[in-house]
Amino acid sequence: MHKTTLEQWALLEKVVELGSFTKAAEETNRSQSSVSYNLALLQERLGVTLLTPEGRRAVLTPAGEVLLNQVKPLLKAFSWVETRAATLRNGTRTRLDLMVDSIFPRKRLFAILKQFQQAWPQTQVRLTEVLENADDRLAAHADADVMVLTRRQDVTGRGEWLMNIDFVAVAHRDHPLGTQDTPLDEDALRAWPLIRIADRDNPQQAVRDAWTFSTIDAAIDAVLYQVGYGWLPEERIQAQLDQGLLRPLPLSHGARRATPLHLIVKETLAPLDEQVSTLLRLLRAH
Repeated sequence: MHKTTLEQWALLEKVVELGSFTKAAEETNRSQSSVSYNLALLQERLGVTLLTPEGRRAVLTPAGEVLLNQVKPLLKAFSWVETRAATLRNGTRTRLDLMVDSIFPRKRLFAILKQFQQAWPQTQVRLTEVLENADDRLAAHADADVMVLTRRQDVTGRGEWLMNIDFVAVAHRDHPLGTQDTPLDEDALRAWPLIRIADRDNPQQAVRDAWTFSTIDAAIDAVLYQVGYGWLPEERIQAQLDQGLLRPLPLSHGARRATPLHLIVKETLAPLDEQVSTLLRLLRAH
């Protein structure tokens, strides 16, 4: 049997936060004598002095500070459990499954998730990143509530255009292709490997061999290490472009392409709940 209770520790935290037993009693809808009794009992059972007067305020002793800091994560976790129980009781969504194509800009994605967390702190988001959505991979994630994919329609719902992702043809500045200023045609490119992201549709791949990498980060590293040149998402390599490590190639047929991303909502969600509506609004606004 535990000697102390979370309720006693929560009262201690409140007294320290507000600086007095009186204010803590008012905040917790208790009598001052009840707060004093519980904290006296807490200290008696621990055999440690936790509080000491400092002027008109009650402050932690060094031992009290150490112990309360150890208990705070438990208080926070217990508060989360109680809040989640309330959301379950009230029928509020506790988890939202989001699937996004890996070319979705990371900075934008996490800005959206931060705003969503602030709006719905008790709703967990399970994020899955995928490459250009082979059919078997889509089937595996058919339970996602909201998807941001390159394809317009999915087995779980129909999508709307959300944004275009710009891809640029680049090479390292020290690669032979990176030193070229004159327009480059297919003959000039043929001597060097095209770095390809797996499952990413690219017209160039039909006419020449390519080195295939399973992630965007691996493809970027391959270009940075001068294995070859590649079509890469501009947002993901912006820092290297700004630093001059990567150079856009002057291709005769154009050095920039746009890939659309579509927003798809699971059809069975209709009508939409507040959490899904909030996420959709944030995705459309950014």
